[in-house]
Amino acid sequence: MSLDSVKADLAIRAPDLSVLETESSTATVDTAAAVHGVEPGQIAKTLCIRVGGEVMLLVTRGDARLDNQKSKAALGGRPRMLGAEEVEQLTSHKVGGVCPFGLPAPLPIHLDTSLKVYDIVIPAGGSTHASVRLTVDRLAALCGNKWVDACQPPRLEEQAS
Repeated sequence: MSLDSVKADLAIRAPDLSVLETESSTATVDTAAAVHGVEPGQIAKTLCIRVGGEVMLLVTRGDARLDNQKSKAALGGRPRMLGAEEVEQLTSHKVGGVCPFGLPAPLPIHLDTSLKVYDIVIPAGGSTHASVRLTVDRLAALCGNKWVDACQPPRLEEQAS
């Protein structure tokens, strides 16, 4: 159902985009990057977090890490990652396929500024074998254009290894 909800959402809001289904799993940043032949940073991972009593999605580059100080300042409190069951309940997507599309009910969506170094990014598509390739600007437009600086991209030394 989750993959279908993403396809239905994109058919209405972005009919020019398609969900790319693959035989290989795209459930992790590294596997998705390998399948799509891109850098891990270009995989737009969607984190489902709670800040205070509010649940929200944070879309960030695949190789970035949530930074406690930056995220607390950007989001107004310390973020807590939700468990897999709660993520699926709230998004209809299983972990490994979570994306900001096809949600059963609206959730606040924030995009981390770390994504802005790429022209093209690839978020999941509602399944561990589905993704969507689109520009960062288009992702932002579809997600409400709410940018925050909450994550720490890898240092150059980490990217080189």
